[in-house]
Amino acid sequence: MQKTAPALPHLRSQFLLRPDITYLNFGSFGACPKPIFERYQQYQLELEQEPVQFIVQTGLDYLATSRKALATYLHADADDLVYVINPSHAVNIVAKSLSLKPGDEVLTSNWEYGACDRTWQYYCDKSGASYIKQPIQLPIESAEDFVAQFLKGISDKTKLIFLSHITSSTALRFPVESIIKEATKRGILTFIDGAHAPGQIPLDLTSMDVDFYTGACHKWMMTPKGSSFLFAKKSQQSLLDPLVISWGYKSDHPSHSRFLDYHQTQGTRDFSAFLCIPAAIDFMKQNNWEQVSAACRALVLDNAPRFYELLGTKPLAPLREEFILQLCSFQLPTTDAERIKSILFNEYKIEVPVMRHGDKVFLRYSIQAFNSQADLDQLYNALLEIKNQF
Repeated sequence: MQKTAPALPHLRSQFLLRPDITYLNFGSFGACPKPIFERYQQYQLELEQEPVQFIVQTGLDYLATSRKALATYLHADADDLVYVINPSHAVNIVAKSLSLKPGDEVLTSNWEYGACDRTWQYYCDKSGASYIKQPIQLPIESAEDFVAQFLKGISDKTKLIFLSHITSSTALRFPVESIIKEATKRGILTFIDGAHAPGQIPLDLTSMDVDFYTGACHKWMMTPKGSSFLFAKKSQQSLLDPLVISWGYKSDHPSHSRFLDYHQTQGTRDFSAFLCIPAAIDFMKQNNWEQVSAACRALVLDNAPRFYELLGTKPLAPLREEFILQLCSFQLPTTDAERIKSILFNEYKIEVPVMRHGDKVFLRYSIQAFNSQADLDQLYNALLEIKNQF
């Protein structure tokens, strides 16, 4: 059966990915287009040509310009954003700062990213608080079904709700806006892990009214690795302590924002990746990224039914963009995730995650501008050939 093809060959040449690899794992590590990567190298060259001026003056000016561009993109105030190397770093900032105490509860779902789960578990164990993983049964029938299931976990001890916007293992978009509204009514802090969201879905952090939000720019926004952000509502910024105490604490030359001083001033480091965000936004504008993303989502959804049929499993949620965007996950009837992933890469040259989550194993494909129907056909045919090895 002929499927929708994203038909974006003009963009395929813009990426540096190896031509012998079928890359279906943008969700784990995005790839940087050539124009953005070239800008990255220009910043690094400028840093090495005059390190002092770059680190103490010009680089900081570039950083302010970058934050303003990202703020516009996210519909937020630039002073409510700080750059971090990855969302896990942002989660550590909030978790360490929260002043948890015995009896407090941090509420989450049972589908969160492992690094974040471990962070919250560590700080809850350390403080005597409880990390509550509210079970969300799959398949999810509707947004209302998800909200009803999740809200059962709220108690009078719930201090903060931590929830993925788009989960790593299931690839599902959760209706976080509804959860934030319910939490706000109850006076509960909210923190959304949007690692997969920027570049996949339009974000308006001001309208969302979330207390804390973190997102990765090096995934779907295609910036160099190590560029992410933490958003904190102004009324909550005073809660956050820096992970690294440096010159921003009781600064001799404080800026207008303690939030920026505490979290942006981190000593000597190469922050060139952060500076590439305006170039990434420009790249998306120049290439009509709304149309590109729409084509990618169509390819994901058009192909999903045949993969579910092949694997003998059911969709994790209704097959529509309310839940599924540029990623799609399928539960595999196996317990040996590592072996299946190894076979797909070593024998078929397909880079696709096969991951454990609890007692389940998921395969997740990601579709970006450089992918085509042929890439998913290759994955399908490979799975057809090795199906008896599950």
